[in-house]
Amino acid sequence: MKKIKKVLSAVLAATMVMSLVACSNETGTEKEAETASEATETEGAEQTAASDVKVGFIFLHDENSTYDLNFINGATEACKAAGVEYMFKTNIPEGQECYEAACELADAGCDIVFADSFGHEDYMIEAAKEYPEVQFCHATGTKAHTENLSNYHNAFATIYEGRYLAGIAAGMKLNEMIANGEITEDQTKIGYVGAYTYAEVISGYTSFFLGARSVCPSATMEVTFTGSWYDETAEKEGANKLIEDGCVLLSQHADSMGAPTACEKAGVPDVSYNGSTASACPNTFIVSSRIDWAPYFAYIIDSVANGKAIDTDWVGTLETGSVVLTDLGDAAAEGTADAIAEAEKAMNAGTLHVFDTTTFTVNGETLTSYMADVDTDADYTADTEVITDGYFAESGSEFRSAPYFDLQIDGISLLDTAY
Repeated sequence: MKKIKKVLSAVLAATMVMSLVACSNETGTEKEAETASEATETEGAEQTAASDVKVGFIFLHDENSTYDLNFINGATEACKAAGVEYMFKTNIPEGQECYEAACELADAGCDIVFADSFGHEDYMIEAAKEYPEVQFCHATGTKAHTENLSNYHNAFATIYEGRYLAGIAAGMKLNEMIANGEITEDQTKIGYVGAYTYAEVISGYTSFFLGARSVCPSATMEVTFTGSWYDETAEKEGANKLIEDGCVLLSQHADSMGAPTACEKAGVPDVSYNGSTASACPNTFIVSSRIDWAPYFAYIIDSVANGKAIDTDWVGTLETGSVVLTDLGDAAAEGTADAIAEAEKAMNAGTLHVFDTTTFTVNGETLTSYMADVDTDADYTADTEVITDGYFAESGSEFRSAPYFDLQIDGISLLDTAY
């Protein structure tokens, strides 16, 4: 498997800037962007074959979902910078509809088809087999390195690092609340609204918790699940349940404004995901982490335009600009920016690892070995050792791009595991 490759900022700087006009139908299920009749080149940039590339995008929801909006924004930015034509298909379920949408995009002349949700994967693979001349790229998937298709690729980013940094902001807030006499050290319970009990979600809330506990050692966490990536009612109910159960700060891995608005109403500090909620929640918003997908989209456009192979598993990092935090909100504690900057510097230097096994235990024991389920082929048995040099080597190290940390560590309790 190919390891991490950096996306140079020059990919964007060297491509044409073209005005694109998006036209959508009434149902909101499809949007097609049309290139303008004339393009203006960035000063000093050389025109490349990128302008001949057409990209199709499949999104699980639409711009009302913070998750999908993050992809939509990244796609628009990268395609405009590269001067390419692109098409959007929104509200595509994780079912046969994805295969049909992928085929429609391929038939429409798209050289690249991208889908953004975990459950899209099998349908993208089906389409990739039918259209070998088209490159199919998929976020959060796990099967590219076992399918061995030259035109099917997975991509993700080391968002657990971003969540860890956001967790530091949460821990700093807890410390401030203790110092102000709002809570005591034994009341530093964080609540977390998760979608499913997938490794991606477990990795996310665990890294967030470890970040918080790195500065507030007394912190604990309680997690609830909604069984949906996007369900505003369920997410709001989950947040209220956690608040009623004594959680004094919340975060989430779900895609609506349900949890943040519940926090704003209750006056509970909140760390959101996939973008700032400061405008809707000015009194409680602390910070948000997200994956910036523009570098990946720039990379695959450049690869196709110049006849270069796309990585089977591509991983974006802090250094590639793929893992980012928003500006701090008014609810952030004093000193938070400096604490985050110090931790980020240590991460980039390789001296801080999110899943350092000296910082957590599982059933009271320090983890010295773990055979992770990093492959997905039918004959696979869990025989991949991922504890190396004293830390759990999460996605992005060498095995695959999607997360596979699925351990329940001490200090985190689950309200339900039905999902």
